[in-house]
Amino acid sequence: MTETLLPSWPNAYPETGAHGWLKLENADFRVDEIPQEIPAGEGEHVWLHIEKDGANTAWIAGRLAEFAGVRDMDVGYAGMKDRNAITRQWFSLYLPRVQEPDFSSLNNEEMTVLSQTRHARKLRRGDLLGNRFTLVVRKVEGDRALLEANLEAIKEHGVPNYFGEQRFGYGGGNIESGRAMLAGDLRVRNRNKKSIYLSAVRSLVFNDVLAERIRLGLWGKTLAGDLLDDTGAVTGPLWGRGRLTSTEEALALETSIAQQHADLCDGMEHAGLNQERRALSAKPDGMRWEWHDNDHGTVDLTLTFSLAAGYYATSLIRELMQVDEPERRSFDEPSPDSAES
Repeated sequence: MTETLLPSWPNAYPETGAHGWLKLENADFRVDEIPQEIPAGEGEHVWLHIEKDGANTAWIAGRLAEFAGVRDMDVGYAGMKDRNAITRQWFSLYLPRVQEPDFSSLNNEEMTVLSQTRHARKLRRGDLLGNRFTLVVRKVEGDRALLEANLEAIKEHGVPNYFGEQRFGYGGGNIESGRAMLAGDLRVRNRNKKSIYLSAVRSLVFNDVLAERIRLGLWGKTLAGDLLDDTGAVTGPLWGRGRLTSTEEALALETSIAQQHADLCDGMEHAGLNQERRALSAKPDGMRWEWHDNDHGTVDLTLTFSLAAGYYATSLIRELMQVDEPERRSFDEPSPDSAES
């Protein structure tokens, strides 16, 4: 197990005491992007639908750029996907007025080009509706009746929309790096790393607001002054410049958490982030599950569901059981928040 410096955020549903293993194989964690739009077949950008197996998104993008002879900034994708998984996502390359190469010649064990076409615009971060997950949790130990009760509750009411561990890096290291960066103790020149560290501390504040609501028995309830999103979900703050737009009791709760992170909040404002909102709950779509009793006496659980862009499958899993993964020093940072995944 990996030692972590992350806070112990509470669950919304009763603890089951169950345990399982995730990502024993890459095929145990499958993700399919749900794109905002399908390429039209013509335009200045080549769009590639790629399946990757055991590779990270940035590495694939770099390989495509090198092969096409373009700058890294000319390659677009909607979000980062887990490395230790089998995922399908779209990439775009800016290749106007040239005959594009056959990208399928890059196919190997780590990546397969499923389709190649053209479109009028670049694929940018966040340009997706969501992700479809098929997860296999192996060697599940625990009371199946308790797990079934939580599964039914999650299907009906959703889960706390926590940012997942991927956002915070190995053992929560991105939080500490972000704290040091905002305090002026760490100078970060790389724009991507700076963005990752800012996202980590911003997500910490959001998760702490959500956790406080659960501790106060407010899961699934509204407070006076709450703000709802377009789907009717209660929202919490993504910190930045400007006033909190919540009021009354909700404002008091959010302000109290921000005061606990005063240095981080002040640093995020000076870093140029603006106040935004994010849903406090995540409702899975098309959720179903199957149990598999293996010949050697173990039990596996297969889960299939979709989540909106920026929501984390691990936030659903944590409401069911504790899971371990094979020891790997590798966290691929999803943009939102794969999340990521």
